Formats: sequence, structure tokens, C-alpha cells
Amino acid sequence: MYAVVETGGKQYRVQAGDVLRVERLEGDVGQEIVFDKVHMVGGDDGAKFGTPLVIGASVKAEITAQERDKKVLVFKYKSKKNERRMRGHRQYYTEIRVLEINA
Repeated sequence: MYAVVETGGKQYRVQAGDVLRVERLEGDVGQEIVFDKVHMVGGDDGAKFGTPLVIGASVKAEITAQERDKKVLVFKYKSKKNERRMRGHRQYYTEIRVLEINA
């Protein structure tokens, strides 16, 4: 069984046991969270689509890590003007493990 859930403005296709990184969520490591925004649930008996959400469906997951991603460097310059700028950014993320899908 699989589902399409929305979190952080993005949609993810998940199955039980999947580990994925999503935008930072509030919570501590080991805490269970429930995703209520389920757009689709599929399995052996076919797929169920929501308009826009599947009523009564949810996905239970566990937070496994709260970390920051690798640094992304942005370098801007203008030729012949001696103008150079370098910025770095590290995005926060939450790593989760999907425990079960309730349709």
C-alpha cells in the first residue's frame, strides 16, 4: 500500500518503512507524527483519489533526525566592475520513517 502526502508545500509518495527528508517539522527525535493531508491512497485493490484530500486517510510516521543539510554556495559577480558576492545557506530538514498508512 502507498500514499501521496503533502508536507512543507511538497508532495511525497510513501510506503510503510520508507525513510525520507522533508522540510523542518516541529517535534523531537522519536516522536510520532500524523500526516492528515493525503491526496491519494493506492494498493492491490486500486487507487483512491481525493478531491483534494482523501477523507479519513492518514499516514503515521516517526521522527528519526532533526538536522541541517550540506552547505549550498551562491557566488554572484559582475564582470569588469570588481563586484563579487558569496553567500552560503544550510537548509533545516527532518528525517522521518513511515510506520503505517491508514486508509
